[in-house]
Amino acid sequence: MTTISGLLCLVLLVLLALVKIFHKLWWTPTRIQKFMALQGIKGPPYRLVHGNTKEILRMQKQNMGSHKNLSHDILCAVQPHVYTWTNIYGKIYLQWHNSQAQLVIMEPELCKEILNNKDRAYPKKEFSNFEKKVLGDGMAITLNVAKWMTLRKIANHAFHGESLKSMIPTMVACTETMLERWKSHEGKEIEVFQELRLFTSEVIAKTAFGSNHGEGQNIFEMLMKLFFIALKNIFTIRPGMMSKLYKTSDEAKAERIEKRMHRSLFEIIKRREEKATTGNNDGFGSDYLGLLLKAHHDANEKERISVDDMIDECKTFHFAGQETTNIELAWIVFLLAVHTDWQEEARKEVLELFGKQNPSPEGIAKLKTMSMIINESLRLYPPAVSIERRVDREVRLGNFIIPANVELVIPILAIHHEPEFWGQDAQLFKPERFARGVAKATNNNIATYIPFGMGPRTCVGMDFAIIEVKIALSKILQRYSFTLSPAYVHSHVRFILRPQHGVQIILHPLVNCP
Repeated sequence: MTTISGLLCLVLLVLLALVKIFHKLWWTPTRIQKFMALQGIKGPPYRLVHGNTKEILRMQKQNMGSHKNLSHDILCAVQPHVYTWTNIYGKIYLQWHNSQAQLVIMEPELCKEILNNKDRAYPKKEFSNFEKKVLGDGMAITLNVAKWMTLRKIANHAFHGESLKSMIPTMVACTETMLERWKSHEGKEIEVFQELRLFTSEVIAKTAFGSNHGEGQNIFEMLMKLFFIALKNIFTIRPGMMSKLYKTSDEAKAERIEKRMHRSLFEIIKRREEKATTGNNDGFGSDYLGLLLKAHHDANEKERISVDDMIDECKTFHFAGQETTNIELAWIVFLLAVHTDWQEEARKEVLELFGKQNPSPEGIAKLKTMSMIINESLRLYPPAVSIERRVDREVRLGNFIIPANVELVIPILAIHHEPEFWGQDAQLFKPERFARGVAKATNNNIATYIPFGMGPRTCVGMDFAIIEVKIALSKILQRYSFTLSPAYVHSHVRFILRPQHGVQIILHPLVNCP
């Protein structure tokens, strides 16, 4: 009897597992697809298990390396599936990441409603294990609202107002260090993407964490290794249970890197903590790491954050604070190397405001032409090509009913390049669009320009990044003019829009430069 009962239990468990698999891989996708079609929302048909991932990968392979000229019309190369399916199905369509339904939305009013998230119906989507190793469970991806609010408050204090002003001398010094390296390349070709990577990693290490350049570089290199492992596995179907049974070579490698990075960040944190306990008058310090440590030692247990929280935030800001600014600066240098008329306009403004002196906080705020150039660069080449959210519960979005657990994809790059929003010259570099500010450029339809997102989760480091970019560009323009090297190849890494083969320019030193 015991054997028969055991067999019956086993059969029952197998049947339940099969029902669950059937429900996830067929019943739910079919139901959602029909439900959305009844509301006029269509898309490429769902394929069992893989959804549309194989189609997306095929389109990407077909378009890989095809965009070799200097055109800014890059959507068909970077996101060919979005380019193709929006033309077929319209500005709202349904696609499938494996068996996960994803509603792609380009309608600005709906995007605004999602990102403002007033009813908290559209939280961040659940990230993969690989993505979590890059960013931890920090402010950038945490689903815990109370934790996010605590961390956001700390970051707001660290990266706004007087705190930002106090970082300007460090940013200037880091730029000067970079330009010293450039002296040996005068009149020659230089690959600036890697140069700017060294610069931005040094800035974030020194301004936010008080660590030295070597430590910042070490942490960033580990983060980039994790990022590329995550990128490689973005379409891999890998249930969490399988990771517990055995690890792939990528999972094992990522785990080793993560442990090393955890140790490195923990040492930086402990060193600062020990310095404070030896009677240093500055206590934990007023930079981001200092504020995190104060929160870790907060007398109010509800406001206190853990050591793991601090480490996750260090990871987030080392990666996001460095990588996005590096990408942004590289594309601006590329654009100014191509459009030398605008380079001259920017230089003229810099010299009028600063002469040969270092940028000042007052002068930085008056860089109107440079602001126009930065805004147009972020429109054409936003570092993040999309924003993803999920539907927490069944909701009404505009005139549509969206079932729970559907993911929402806002394709930033597609919106920024849409002629309906930006005119028939949407693919051209025209900084004058922003001559009267972002609101006028978008006809007050602000959701058509979202390089830093919008709503409560707008990038907290936006002002930090803009000031860093303005300082670096000002110092470069004071000393050099530059043109694009014949060696440059116009190609892009997807998901985060970084130049795939770097940005090669020819440096021309200015006469009587500072």
